[in-house]
Amino acid sequence: MFAALKISVVLAIVSVVSFFSWITFVPVNDWSSYELDQMNSLRIEGLDGVSASDTTNRVADDQAAQELGHQFFFDQRFSVNGSVSCASCHRPELDFTDGLEKSVAIGQSSRNAPSLIGLSYSPWFYWDGRKDSQWSQALSPLEDKSEHGANRIFYAKLIASDPSYLNQYEAIFGKLPDISNNKRFPIMNGPFNTPENQALWAGMLLSDQLTINEIFANVGKAITAYQRLLIPGNSRFDRFVASTNEDTATTNDTELTGEESRGLRLFIGKANCTNCHNGPLFSNNSFHNTGLLSYPGKLPDLGRVTAVSKAKEDPFNCLGAFSDDPRSCMELLFTKSGKELVGTFRTPSLRHLKRSAPYGHAGQQTTLADVINHYNKAPDAMIGHNEAKPLELWPWERWQLEAFLETLDSPPDLDSRWLIPAS
Repeated sequence: MFAALKISVVLAIVSVVSFFSWITFVPVNDWSSYELDQMNSLRIEGLDGVSASDTTNRVADDQAAQELGHQFFFDQRFSVNGSVSCASCHRPELDFTDGLEKSVAIGQSSRNAPSLIGLSYSPWFYWDGRKDSQWSQALSPLEDKSEHGANRIFYAKLIASDPSYLNQYEAIFGKLPDISNNKRFPIMNGPFNTPENQALWAGMLLSDQLTINEIFANVGKAITAYQRLLIPGNSRFDRFVASTNEDTATTNDTELTGEESRGLRLFIGKANCTNCHNGPLFSNNSFHNTGLLSYPGKLPDLGRVTAVSKAKEDPFNCLGAFSDDPRSCMELLFTKSGKELVGTFRTPSLRHLKRSAPYGHAGQQTTLADVINHYNKAPDAMIGHNEAKPLELWPWERWQLEAFLETLDSPPDLDSRWLIPAS
């Protein structure tokens, strides 16, 4: 009897080990036609059929503007203390994030620095979408007291005082107006929106304000011309899907492990991830409330609901005087507003997860496991309504999903010279 019990225990252990070996190591190779369609819709090659044109920025794809914007991006002189550049919070080695919960430059920002890779395909910018073009977004940190901490006259005078910048600027945008008269164009200290600087600005002629604003807008357009080069390359996931044989509904499993391929099946199936993380960039570029807790010690972030009016009132929006094509502003004209947007944030791309932790609009989630556990529970939102429903995934399913997400790592597909300061 004792021997029979030992045999039963051994058989039970073997069964458990076999089960976990199956769910972990044996890859999926019997994809349905629906799953194949879903997988192919996520391939990076799908970007070829998506327009990333920006007619509001006439130099968006101009090579000279890309070169100038590249220099601006890494130049620490583009800050009030000469120690902060765009690359300070968007570090190439971290997929153009900074590894912090909330960015630190002149001071600490209120939100996490999102990656810039693939951002050109979005109709909205920032976590709350308060900017409607990439070039208008590029301007905001330059005058933010917690980021670059300077002002638009500061940047205009910097370009005018640097022979290299001046020559490049004029070759792209035309002759720079004479802004050397400090009575007409007063030197401002610190960020633009201080009472002192606003008083100086109000005392300027409207035509001189227009001159400075146009130079400032062109700075944003040049920076964006560079940032538009930051397109994600092929990931292991993309190479895996490319190997798919659609005739037999099987795949070459050499690119994904069993754990990863089962995580992929969860991603496009039971876990419902593609409800929001769809398309070649794994983002629907929309806004959702997913019940994230606020940053410790801070009130809940209202998110998108307060950003719509900011976008419409922005003098640098795509309907404004500095847009090169105000007719293309359908997103801004017809964007929805209302209380249903309380606590909603833009769906981030998943193509740069490996080096871009922590996650969430304020870096609330340290690891991918934290992210998955949050969605697995889908707690009630502190404000608004959590759109997500509990996933109820088993522990091993959560491990599989995390393993799959790590296969989406795809650094930008461009020459390495663009990832370091210009020589």
